[in-house]
Amino acid sequence: MAEDDAADAPTEQRQPQDTRAGFVALIGVPNAGKSTLLNALVGAKVSIVSRKVQTTRALVRGIVMEGAAQIILVDTPGIFAPKRRLDRAMVHSAWSGAADADAVCLLVDARKGMDEEVETIIRRLPEVKRPKILILNKIDLIPRERLLELAAKLNAEVPFEDTFMISALKGDGIERLREALAQRMPPSPWLYPEDQVSDAPLRMLAAEITREKIYDRLHEELPYRSTVETDQWQVRPDGSVRIEQTIFVERESQRSIVLGKNGQTIKAIGQAARIEICEAAEAKVHLFLHVKVRENWADDPARYREMGLEFPTG
Repeated sequence: MAEDDAADAPTEQRQPQDTRAGFVALIGVPNAGKSTLLNALVGAKVSIVSRKVQTTRALVRGIVMEGAAQIILVDTPGIFAPKRRLDRAMVHSAWSGAADADAVCLLVDARKGMDEEVETIIRRLPEVKRPKILILNKIDLIPRERLLELAAKLNAEVPFEDTFMISALKGDGIERLREALAQRMPPSPWLYPEDQVSDAPLRMLAAEITREKIYDRLHEELPYRSTVETDQWQVRPDGSVRIEQTIFVERESQRSIVLGKNGQTIKAIGQAARIEICEAAEAKVHLFLHVKVRENWADDPARYREMGLEFPTG
C-alpha cells in the first residue's frame, strides 16, 4: 500500500532526518463522527460530513503532519449490516482499509455506547492483526462515569493498546490524539509533500462537496441512492475554473425533488457547493449542475470504479 502511494505522489521537499510515515484507518458505525474527526485532525475539509448515515462511500485519505511524522488517515465507510450491492461494497471497503493500515482506530459514539452495530464490529475486530486504538467521541454529551464505564466495557472485549476520549466537533482531545498517532508511525520517508492535505483529486472532492450539499438540503426527501460526477474541469485564462457536474438519481420523481420548484433547490445546492469548492480549488469557480435519471446506477460497475469501490459480483 505504502509503496504504490509513494510512487504516485513523490515528495520533492528536503525532509528532516528520522521521519516517520504510515496509515491509520478510522472505522466505526455510520454517524460515529469519523469524517468530522478526519477533518479535525487534518485541519482542513477532506471528507464530507452529513446528518445522513453512510455518506462516506470510498476510502478518503487525509494527510496530517505532526513534527517529523506524516499520518495518512483513511476515513472508511461506516460499517453496518449490508442490504444492497452498494452497501456490501462499502462494508468490504471499510474492512480492507483496516487490514492494510499500520494502526486501526475504532471510533464509538459515546452517547450510543455499545449497541448492536458496535458489537458486530467488536466481534470481527480480532481478525484485523493491527494495533488497535479506541476513541470515544462526543464525550461532552454524557457524564464522566458513563464514559469510564463504557471504556472499561469495550476494553474488556478487545485488547486496545490505548483509549482516547474526544469531541471531534469541538476539538477536545484532538491534539493529544494526533501526537499519539504520530508516535506510532513507523520510520519512513514522507509519502506525500508536507503541504498536501489529501490524496483525493480535486475533481472527486468537488463531487463529494456537491453530494454533501444535496444531503444537507434534502436529507429527509431524497433517497440515499444518488451520486455526483464531475464531467468537466476547465481552467480558464483568468485562472477561474469552469466545472460541470451531473447529479444522478434513479427516478424522474427524484429528479423533480433535486430541481425544486422553478429550479430553486438545485440553485441553492449549487451556491452552497460553489463556495466550498472555491476554497478547495483556491480559485474562482463557475459551477454548472445537471440532474439526470440513471435507473439502477447502483448496479453499474463503472459507477463503483468512479467511487473507488470494488464491484461485488455476488
